[in-house]
Amino acid sequence: MTGPTVPRATEPEAAAGWAPTPALGRAVLLAGLLLVAGVLLGRVDLIVLAAPFALGTAYALRRRPTALPRVWITPGDDGPLVEGGEVTAAVSVGNPDTVDYDLVVLRSRVSPWLRVDRAGFAHDESVDEVPPTTTRPTGGETPASGTARSIADRPFVTSVPTGAAVDLELSGRALRWGRHPVGPAGARVATAGGLLVSRAVITEPVRVRVYPRTEPFEAVEAMPRAAGLVGAHHSRRPGEGGELAGVRIFGPGDRLRRIDWRVSLRARQLHVAATLSDRDAEVVVLLDVLAEAGRSGGVSGAASVLDTTVRATAAIAEHYLHRGDRVSLLEYGPAARRLRPAAGRRQYLTVLEWLLDVRVQSSSHEPYDQVFGPQLLSSDALVVVLTPLLDERSAQMLARLTRAGRFVVAVDTLPTELAPPKDQAWAEVAYRLWRLDREVMIGQLREHGVPVVRWAGAGSLDQVLRDVARLATAPRVGGR
Repeated sequence: MTGPTVPRATEPEAAAGWAPTPALGRAVLLAGLLLVAGVLLGRVDLIVLAAPFALGTAYALRRRPTALPRVWITPGDDGPLVEGGEVTAAVSVGNPDTVDYDLVVLRSRVSPWLRVDRAGFAHDESVDEVPPTTTRPTGGETPASGTARSIADRPFVTSVPTGAAVDLELSGRALRWGRHPVGPAGARVATAGGLLVSRAVITEPVRVRVYPRTEPFEAVEAMPRAAGLVGAHHSRRPGEGGELAGVRIFGPGDRLRRIDWRVSLRARQLHVAATLSDRDAEVVVLLDVLAEAGRSGGVSGAASVLDTTVRATAAIAEHYLHRGDRVSLLEYGPAARRLRPAAGRRQYLTVLEWLLDVRVQSSSHEPYDQVFGPQLLSSDALVVVLTPLLDERSAQMLARLTRAGRFVVAVDTLPTELAPPKDQAWAEVAYRLWRLDREVMIGQLREHGVPVVRWAGAGSLDQVLRDVARLATAPRVGGR
């Protein structure tokens, strides 16, 4: 089964793209030796023996290739891909020449975070499967060595007729969020009966976008303070909304549709139904990318700090955007990337795209002034800081935001299963001391009014949002 038709080359490619194989050299050498020996010795039988080699070589080279093969990669069109979902791709090799390709050796690299379980050409009946493994990938961009080797990382052999293409179909599972490469892919071709071979043709990799899996999250508590008069949060202020606040006597400015006729007839005086205004809010999710810890095992394994941060951000953004709030993202790091506040479905898709480029970036300077520019944060915004609290500058940033009068909630993203190395002396003692020092730092943050809560999926922020909403109604002193 062949793929789409490949257009023929309009201009012959350079002859340097093709080289003779050792088989051609042996055929020419043997035929030449037999002919020379037959002429010098007057042996007709030697000339007869040389004739098949000479005629066979000449017949094979009667039509020489003039164009190199074309190689390209096509990602699967299965819609948005989420962690744990099925990923498909095709590596295609095309023949734009006027001669058939007798043998094509095709090979492609695939990101270790894309586990290819099945690979083969469309016309192959057999499929390959990855052998089981018990090892897990580590954190960072690529898994650790020792994981199961992808079956795509080996050569595949086929033939391609003239003017056609053959697809190497890859299918498997996406193990982790990010932009993972499929490729580069390369192919070498043998033609003219195996007497000529092309140079390796390499194509650039194609990035497959894998969105983070949204962990369950639901916050039922009210926002500390809202900025607008539209949205899903019920305020304590009277106004146009859907939450009933009571019944009162009709006054100037009240709308006729608000009249409660049942109460009015019983009291013999007009009464109206009073409601609370619905308000929207701005949520700023701040990602601390100064440090990383833990080992990433993909979608079904352990989560590193970066994994927890990205997945929790996607869950929080989805929750508040679904309620009609505005959500913006900030990176606390040297890059200081930011995503402007907006609402709606489009903003959620933009958030997912933005999260694919989150990387841990260490820095020797304090990025506070670079991240929090003038008038960047609204005074009424809820700032949710996702941080592992591994850097002292992160704690100082939380304290400064609180002193500036911001509504700050710190979410601890450090993995609970984090353990010290066992092959170093004093590692256990140093780890316990570091844990104690970190607990003291968290206690100091709470004394400064910064609520710190560990991320645990659904309901993680309910209690802390209740406390922040209570504090928002109390007088507070702070400067910017």
